[in-house]
Amino acid sequence: MAVFTEVGFDEAAALVAQLGLGRLTALEPISAGIENTNYFASAECGEYVLTVFERLSFEQLPFYLHLMKHLAQRGILVPEPQADARGGILHALHGKPAALVDRLRGGHALAPSAQHCEQVGAALARMHLAAADYPRQQPNLRGLAWWDETVPQVRPFLADAQRSLIDGELTFQHSVAASASYAALPRGPIHADLFRDNVMFENDADGQPRLAGFFDFYFAGVDALAFDIAVCLNDWCIDLDSGRLDEQRAAAFVDAYETVRALTGDEVRLLPAMLRAAALRFWISRLWDVHLPREASMLVPHDPAHFERVLRERSATPWHPQRA
Repeated sequence: MAVFTEVGFDEAAALVAQLGLGRLTALEPISAGIENTNYFASAECGEYVLTVFERLSFEQLPFYLHLMKHLAQRGILVPEPQADARGGILHALHGKPAALVDRLRGGHALAPSAQHCEQVGAALARMHLAAADYPRQQPNLRGLAWWDETVPQVRPFLADAQRSLIDGELTFQHSVAASASYAALPRGPIHADLFRDNVMFENDADGQPRLAGFFDFYFAGVDALAFDIAVCLNDWCIDLDSGRLDEQRAAAFVDAYETVRALTGDEVRLLPAMLRAAALRFWISRLWDVHLPREASMLVPHDPAHFERVLRERSATPWHPQRA
């Protein structure tokens, strides 16, 4: 969400007017993130986020935008894309794809409690069920094929021990992907990037946190639902300094998920491998962002060492949810 493409106030105002949202009153660039150009846009009809997509194409984007609309129409708390008079939700700025979506209220829970994790776990399960009948198909574009393509590009920047780790893990993940248990995993549209900074909370009347919604679906794709769970566990339920899973938060997340959708036996058995896969995916992408960066006026790449620690920890200490 760094600024790669500068959008002028008048350009944004023209799009807002085209969408029937009244007059644009404020436009503010968003500095967080590293994939797309994002602005907060205030208009007479509400608060929105304007996104100019830097990597995704006009052909790829309908999957993401219509998924968000599909979920919003089923009561899942996600931003809904704004349509023009003809119902179009994919627009263009500077010759690049663009969208305007509702801005969620609230703030991030960057130091989450078990209560936060419970709410995210249950909401993720509801999202998985609501997306089950989504008709469009698109793979997880940051899945195994992308890892195979990207590891050779980042490998020259690694020390010997890191090369050994990344090569060994890639081999392991290929063996998992070839297994019958993996083939049996339930699949469907997943968020694939549901980190703490992609979820919003508000306080209720009693001052207790209440989930306000998920956003940033632009890594979504059809993949194993257990991979989505693993991505969340690796961010919501860990000690950030060591990368170790916090048992209380991890159990709260999975238990809450299962109050909505029970995990299959294959999902439980392969969850340790999915936790490793999720750590590998984000280690690779952070290595790529640091060593092969794109120019942006506010680009601050994330530290890849964090997910190297997480991957080593998941390999050394496999985690399964407890069963009675």
